[in-house]
Amino acid sequence: MTPPAWERRGIASGGNWIVDRVKTVDRLPGRGMLANIRGNTQSPGGAPANVLADLARLRAPFPLAGYGVIGHDADGAYLAQQFESLGVDVGGLVRSPDAPTSYTDVMNEEGSGERMFFHHRGANAQFGPEHVPVDTLGCRIFHLGYLLLLDRMDSPHPELGIVAAALLKDLRARGILTSVDVVSEDGDRFRQVVPPALRHVDYLIINEIEAGRIVRRPVRRADGTLDGAAVTGAADALLQQGAMQLVAIHMPEGAVLKRRGGRSQSVGSLELPPTFIKGAVGAGDAFCAGLLYGLHEAWDDQDTLRLGCCAAAASLSAAGATDGVGTLADVLALGQRFDWKKPPVTG
Repeated sequence: MTPPAWERRGIASGGNWIVDRVKTVDRLPGRGMLANIRGNTQSPGGAPANVLADLARLRAPFPLAGYGVIGHDADGAYLAQQFESLGVDVGGLVRSPDAPTSYTDVMNEEGSGERMFFHHRGANAQFGPEHVPVDTLGCRIFHLGYLLLLDRMDSPHPELGIVAAALLKDLRARGILTSVDVVSEDGDRFRQVVPPALRHVDYLIINEIEAGRIVRRPVRRADGTLDGAAVTGAADALLQQGAMQLVAIHMPEGAVLKRRGGRSQSVGSLELPPTFIKGAVGAGDAFCAGLLYGLHEAWDDQDTLRLGCCAAAASLSAAGATDGVGTLADVLALGQRFDWKKPPVTG
């Protein structure tokens, strides 16, 4: 008999494993213009790498495991070593003989935290359902990311729409709760790739731009301000696209969580001084890690949202995607150190 989710323990994550080469520049230049590099760091990146690293830094009291495809190269060895040192089980990282480890050159603007990404897919393009041993997984939650950046997972499936849907369906059939994140990109692939996966998702954790693109409704007004009612409407529309337990949408102004059949819960983000912010590369994944921590431990929804926002704020304190995240106590202390903004969504 397949054990139900509450008898399982731990979080596993699969998808994009990336080496981020982060260059802090004085400005993001226009085409053909010059920017000055102020700093240069390297760190792991990608949805599973960032989420698992953040959970490890939070000192999560449950097992963590990663799955994906990396290269037989120095970058692959670097990723494996980094996560072994964090206590994450990376026995599920497969070495590809014919593709390099994926990497991203990140240009991070000094002061604002705005950034640009130049990405090489590499071995991540090979990641498929066969790389996840669903029959032997002991985790309670499996987090997959990023949809729209995993060539095999995003490819068509004859019955379920996309290949990722087949993996998610198999995971749920074995009593594992599924969580997904998507990458922000321009174009119209959102409506082709994401909806088929949502039919097999328990937790959808995305930002406001991604939510708006999936449901094809803008959530920001022409002047850039957030439309709270549109965010709530997007959450409701997303819940209708599958059997999800909840949708969580994060944004610079805060976050909203909507459970099926329940009212929206919302918290504002922290009021951070500009000098605190060193980079925004991993803020969304840090929010996701905090949310998954709270969901795994059955926290109250408001406390879960606050942990997600505190984790996102912590990640902003360093140029690397996860370097700013500390222990659970340290991260939650930010909520006492800084003021909270007004919740972006009411009702």
